[in-house]
Amino acid sequence: MGTGEEQRRRQVDDVGLGDAVERARQGDEDAFAVVYRMVQPGLLGYVRGLVGDDAEDVASEAWLEIARDLGRFRGDGAGFRGWTAVIARHRALDHLRRLKRRPRVTLLEQDVLQLPGGHDTAGAALETLSTREALETIGTLPQEQAEAVLLRVVVGLDGAATARVLGKRPGAVRTSAYRGLRRLAEQLSPGGRTGDGAGGGMGGRTGDGTKKARRVRGDGA
Repeated sequence: MGTGEEQRRRQVDDVGLGDAVERARQGDEDAFAVVYRMVQPGLLGYVRGLVGDDAEDVASEAWLEIARDLGRFRGDGAGFRGWTAVIARHRALDHLRRLKRRPRVTLLEQDVLQLPGGHDTAGAALETLSTREALETIGTLPQEQAEAVLLRVVVGLDGAATARVLGKRPGAVRTSAYRGLRRLAEQLSPGGRTGDGAGGGMGGRTGDGTKKARRVRGDGA
């Protein structure tokens, strides 16, 4: 669970996003630019975790659909983040089908690794990495765990919204995020792997996404 300050900041951000979305729906181009700046970094990070170096192109396709269908959207800022994540996920999976590839995930079975201690270690360990390294490390998780962690940590969705994006029950998503963070804790511990591959990361974002890791911890949302 994130701190009260983090939760309040997210709520303030979502209120501002909701206001900008409503103005964008009414044709305000400046408001749409604000919406893009607020949502794109997390959305791009999520897509990069699914398709790697093709993320920019896939995210652009998603934004074309978002802009086209914006008038149909009804909801607040948090709901908008979830809605855009659904669109981005569909475009990413379509892209992978065209390439006949699956999302970049580890071949390890889901329950091979068992971590000692609590999963708070994962959030602390991610704090030591750049966003590029964090995304590379998250990309080594099994697909369900990787997506749950990306949506919670990088996009900033709560548990219920993440479940809607993935079409799963909230309890199953909480379990996937929990297991994913526990596995990351072991990989990032001394003697474990550090995810220092050279694959894509979110250009220029070097801390915001990783700090959100703490929000995943058992908030039950």
